[in-house]
Amino acid sequence: MRAVIQRVTQAEVTIDQKSVGKINQGFMILLGIHESDSAEDVAYLVRKISKLRVFEDEAGKMNLSIQEVQGSILSVSQFTLYADTKKGNRPSFIEAARPERAIPLYELFNKQFKELDIPIETGEFGADMAVSLTNDGPVTIMIDTKDK
Repeated sequence: MRAVIQRVTQAEVTIDQKSVGKINQGFMILLGIHESDSAEDVAYLVRKISKLRVFEDEAGKMNLSIQEVQGSILSVSQFTLYADTKKGNRPSFIEAARPERAIPLYELFNKQFKELDIPIETGEFGADMAVSLTNDGPVTIMIDTKDK
């Protein structure tokens, strides 16, 4: 799994100009799921993200987790994170998980944040979405479960 995590002051995802997910302070997460990913990858990634200390404390240092600042998550599936651009100019997405494999893992990812009492909003898997956000910092971090 690959996650692009952006610390935001606000983020929103719309489909056909209708808001389907909106948060204030927290993380905007783009999640790519590889064909070989499993529930263990989900658990690892949720654990890492929920404990990521990138929010500022009273001294202005990045020292607090999303739970400590009572932040929220906007989670959007993003198969293009597995684009292979080695050959030619048109990316190949052959390594991205097919929907029948990816959807259950994406839903598990979101469910595990809910179980940690972290508010989470989502996009719609496979939909043509428009995402807007205000990156805070900017702080953008990538985590790949293959690089544990």
